[in-house]
Amino acid sequence: MNHDASLPAPPGRTRRIVFLGLAIVALASGAFVVRGPLMMSAPRCMAGRWHGCFDTFNGVVLMTLVALPLAALVVWALALRRRAAGITSAWRMSLAEVGMVHGTVPFLWLTMMPGAGAGIVPARVSLVPLRDLVTMGTLGIVGNLLVFASLGFFAPMRFAALASVPRILALGAGCSVLVETAQYVLRLDRVSSLDDVLVNAGGAALAALASRPWWRTAAQAPSDRPRPAPAPTG
Repeated sequence: MNHDASLPAPPGRTRRIVFLGLAIVALASGAFVVRGPLMMSAPRCMAGRWHGCFDTFNGVVLMTLVALPLAALVVWALALRRRAAGITSAWRMSLAEVGMVHGTVPFLWLTMMPGAGAGIVPARVSLVPLRDLVTMGTLGIVGNLLVFASLGFFAPMRFAALASVPRILALGAGCSVLVETAQYVLRLDRVSSLDDVLVNAGGAALAALASRPWWRTAAQAPSDRPRPAPAPTG
């Protein structure tokens, strides 16, 4: 018998490795597909110019990708601090917190960008279900699915109270209603559409289903608390 044979990796470690590998492949594939448009915004973004970078879709996506190493550094720092405090799920909690912010804020920025007639044209509302879907096109539907996808993916990993698809669906719908209301009130030359709310919420729910193996359940909650120091023995 070979006593030196390596033991199989624990299931939790295997899941983390698979998740990280899938994330890297998906990110690399997406960057390769859109590399041409992103590079068009690179000179303005690298020069720190607002116009042509932060007020364009390509520029915001490019800066989101550029900021990934900083996001990874924040995850690492938070995880080290939590591990020092004895929290066993430090890496999952830290990744979920940073992922929610880094993956959601850029899309919110894009949805709140004013149009050419902002402040001039009257606010518009579309409350007929499924009427705007036919005019969104594939790119518009995919974009709306991604607005709260990071929130739906990572929130159940961080908060046990949100470890439910219906709750994530409600969370995505509520956040989307707030965005559409802000677009209407601020008169950003955008249509506040019920279909946007439906697709945004659906994207959050689909992302939650994708992250289900890593959800933080109520049974795991005690392991997220710092371990008490052992009592001194006399």
